[in-house]
Amino acid sequence: MRDFRRTWGAWSSGAPRLKSAVLLLLGCLPGVAAAGALVVCASGVERPVLVRTPRPVVARSAVLHQAPKPRIVPRAAWADAATRDQPPPRYDDKVVAVFVHHTDSPNRYDCATSARIIRYLYTGQRGGRHWDDIGYNFLVDRCGTIYEGRAGGADQPVMGAHTQGFNHRTVGIAAIGTFTAGVPVPKAMVDSIAALAAWKLGIADIDPRSKVRLVSSNGQSRYKAGTPVMMPALAGHNDGYSTSCPGAALKALLPSIREEAARLQGRR
Repeated sequence: MRDFRRTWGAWSSGAPRLKSAVLLLLGCLPGVAAAGALVVCASGVERPVLVRTPRPVVARSAVLHQAPKPRIVPRAAWADAATRDQPPPRYDDKVVAVFVHHTDSPNRYDCATSARIIRYLYTGQRGGRHWDDIGYNFLVDRCGTIYEGRAGGADQPVMGAHTQGFNHRTVGIAAIGTFTAGVPVPKAMVDSIAALAAWKLGIADIDPRSKVRLVSSNGQSRYKAGTPVMMPALAGHNDGYSTSCPGAALKALLPSIREEAARLQGRR
């Protein structure tokens, strides 16, 4: 992995011959091997239990603080034939909280390659870890483009596999990159995370600045299974699980992201 990071760093610093070689190598790697070329912020997630659940039919009353839906690139833009042979999605009744992640992968990528990066992440989680799908419901690249991740419908309360003990009634949003202390987080990415969180939480009229009641489903989280927890409605991965994800730099921006999400919902 250290060898890959050195290769990526040299490529992004402008060595043309090395850049071509790395692109050729990644393009020729088979699925699982290619996925292994990226470091994924996937510790602290639950291996999904494959349970078939019907898509919920929920009667929605008028919502007072519904933010507009941002532009979301559909799953079909990055998925290939290999993503079709998987178990059906699972659904909750609603979404009351958002967990923010980073993928712990290189930052200096061309946004034109984001779909390919997501395919590598999918292959690592689906093939390498034997999950039912990519764990994140959505992914956001450094240019602010939002991608649908987990299958089931961006508008639906799809149960993800992103935060150990707290996947029920939550959404996982992953920032593509590594955002440890001192690393700048692109404004376009931050703005898109706020817009996406505002929209998803607004469907259930949840204030992004509030706390919500969640119940831990797994003792490997920060809390024993069955423990009710008052969690930020817009939380970092490490609020629910002992991890450095979403990185200190991105975690430090969560208060301002909450405020922006609340503004987009029309709250004071």
